[in-house]
Amino acid sequence: MARKNFKDMIASNKWLKIIPTSLTLCNSLCGFAAILFTLHVYEGGRDTESVLRLCAYIILAAMVFDALDGFAARIFNAASMHGMQMDSLADMVTFGVAPAVIVAVMAHRLRAHLIPMDYYIVWGLCALYLGCAAIRLATYNVYAIFPEKKKQKHEGFSGLPSPGAAAGVCSIIIYYCMKKGDLQQILAILPFYTGFLGLMMVSTVRYAHIGKWIQSVRRNRIRLVMLIVFVLALIIWKELAAVVLINYYIFSGPVMEIYLRIKEKRQRDALMKAEIGGA
Repeated sequence: MARKNFKDMIASNKWLKIIPTSLTLCNSLCGFAAILFTLHVYEGGRDTESVLRLCAYIILAAMVFDALDGFAARIFNAASMHGMQMDSLADMVTFGVAPAVIVAVMAHRLRAHLIPMDYYIVWGLCALYLGCAAIRLATYNVYAIFPEKKKQKHEGFSGLPSPGAAAGVCSIIIYYCMKKGDLQQILAILPFYTGFLGLMMVSTVRYAHIGKWIQSVRRNRIRLVMLIVFVLALIIWKELAAVVLINYYIFSGPVMEIYLRIKEKRQRDALMKAEIGGA
């Protein structure tokens, strides 16, 4: 009875259906804010390290809004094609454009320490990341409209989700700022890592759906224990644990893909030997 009354209240109150859209807008505004703050250091107007760290946290905060808008759309029965398109556009700004701008501006800020060719390589890798994010989000929209075109048979994602890729960029920045590392050292790693993350977005590597994974802990004790360990690690080690968990997720896809391919090859070889032996 209480559930029926709740559904009736949602159906009669149109203002509640604005909540998912508002959360999506908060996602896009986070991306916009991260870009604006990044531009403050373009000509060296502010402390580069503190601003980049702030931008990284803004993008991570946007991931919360990105998770909540889909949840709110289901709760308030407000899922629509319009909302899906808005979500992808917001993701493009926050998880596509903003990380690419951060890395490109960082390279510009430290351009005195780069040879000209290195500078162009950084821009090219940022462009690769941006293009891959656009392709991934466009592909996601196509599959949402035409689900019959979706070829994957497994649950989860085919390719790294754009929020995960953006989190990967942010994790490197946060780690170096946390360890008081030299920003010049980041330029030896981050641009190439950014390009790698871009390629992972358009790959067919299988990644777990974190929301569904968390929901499954009630039926899977191993996952429940893992979730408890993850939460405790975040409470105890905070930033360091977040950096480790983000990159654990990013590399879990390729590692599992390699494992599954080796396993499939061994099964084929065993089957072939059995057929030869039977003949």
